[in-house]
Amino acid sequence: MVDFATKVLTTPAPCLFATGQAGFIVKSSSGQLLAIDFYLSNCVERLEGHKGFKRLLPQILDPYTLIFDYVICTHSHLDHFDIDAVPEMVSNGSKLFCSVDCEKLIHQLQMEYYSSSITYVAPGDHYIAGDFDITFVHCDHGASVTDAVGVVVKVDGKTIYEVGDSCLRLDRIGEIPQPLDVLISPINGMYGNMNSDDTARLAENLKPTITIPCHYGMFASHGGDIKRFYEVMTEKKLPMLMMHQGEEYRF
Repeated sequence: MVDFATKVLTTPAPCLFATGQAGFIVKSSSGQLLAIDFYLSNCVERLEGHKGFKRLLPQILDPYTLIFDYVICTHSHLDHFDIDAVPEMVSNGSKLFCSVDCEKLIHQLQMEYYSSSITYVAPGDHYIAGDFDITFVHCDHGASVTDAVGVVVKVDGKTIYEVGDSCLRLDRIGEIPQPLDVLISPINGMYGNMNSDDTARLAENLKPTITIPCHYGMFASHGGDIKRFYEVMTEKKLPMLMMHQGEEYRF
């Protein structure tokens, strides 16, 4: 069996890979790699200290195995800003885009040495990063994480929208460009996030080529009903793709 890192390097691009929880890799046709919201370690359970945060999906990638050109962390929760992985990735040369609420973690991890590689972002910010055209958009993850962002990535003529951790906010869909090729949305329905029905409503409004659910299966305490997602998307005749860890989707 080919290991996941080799698969990422050898799979024809452009394409998208799922790494579990809300983590994805976007690979451009020239081979540049963008990581979004990686959770590669077991730091949540180690620091939170309860069984509901035990990692239930395998660790398929070490942070030093691949060199990523860019890394995005949409907010400071540790399953999106992995404190065991992000410092390693930045020390290997990755450029980091992270929401402004991540600054406290940057200081705690003594990452100021890499400040030239770190950019704090807010909704409305736009960057051309190598092959990737990146726009950060509003999301609503509740009062405790008001600086969380979603992200729109354009690459090789395709547009990907990862909602980030958010409740359903149909009043803000005007921020999202059309046509939309890939919608990635949480379905766990916990901690202020959308559930399966919410994601289906969002897909109805945005009409992406494909909708990919995320934020389920990693932690017992996070919930996420993938069966309900399948049912409601089928009922509404909406295109969907449920990705297992390490699976690729070619645009």
